[in-house]
Amino acid sequence: MDIKKPDSWTHLRRFTPARVALGHVGHALPLEAVLDLALAHAEARDAVWQEPDWERIRVGLRQSGKAFIEVQSTAPSRQQYLLRPDWGRNLSEGSKDRLDSQRGHYDLVLCLVDGLSGAAISENALPMLEALGAWLEHTSWSLAPLVLARQGRVALGDEIGAALGARMTLVLIGERPGLSSPDSLGLYLTYAPHTGNLDSQRNCISNVRPGGLSYAEAAETVRMLLYGAKALGKTGVELKPDVKYLP
Repeated sequence: MDIKKPDSWTHLRRFTPARVALGHVGHALPLEAVLDLALAHAEARDAVWQEPDWERIRVGLRQSGKAFIEVQSTAPSRQQYLLRPDWGRNLSEGSKDRLDSQRGHYDLVLCLVDGLSGAAISENALPMLEALGAWLEHTSWSLAPLVLARQGRVALGDEIGAALGARMTLVLIGERPGLSSPDSLGLYLTYAPHTGNLDSQRNCISNVRPGGLSYAEAAETVRMLLYGAKALGKTGVELKPDVKYLP
């Protein structure tokens, strides 16, 4: 005898991976749903502590002919990074020197930052870069060397962009894991990067992964935002993705 009672809105599950219409056994959730939730919590915790597969990323970048620089925030360890978010927003002294030596006049710098999900970078960074490169390589924009950043927060891109002399930064970062998406990649675009920028001065594209926003859709949104930022001279709440900005 099946004692599990289905919910009347079970049909909604085909629209979302969220935990809706799980059914019930008496007044409790079914055992399967309880175990699945415990597994999701474990996967989210693992994603926070997991180091991106930097070696695979390096190999992929070299194979595609992309130059890159590796930097580190002032957080000396993963534990300190989690306990002190402010340390993840600033570059270590050695990293500043490394970037200063590559300073130029760039339109854009792309930054891969581990953030709060190493899995997001390992699984999504290279295909996302490929989707962006499909149109960036056909522009006249001057691109700074790609930056790989460890123990970083979104705002680390401000210091990176300022050190390299870039007009805009696009940060690809592992997002805080959700209970149905431990591998989501976030993209943050900032015009005129400098220390002290507010979050309202950025544009965010979230949940980029095979089970969320596709790489192609994210790349097209980035394209509209980049051209819009060049036209308006700003990013943030006043900038919306719009085809009118495209050449």
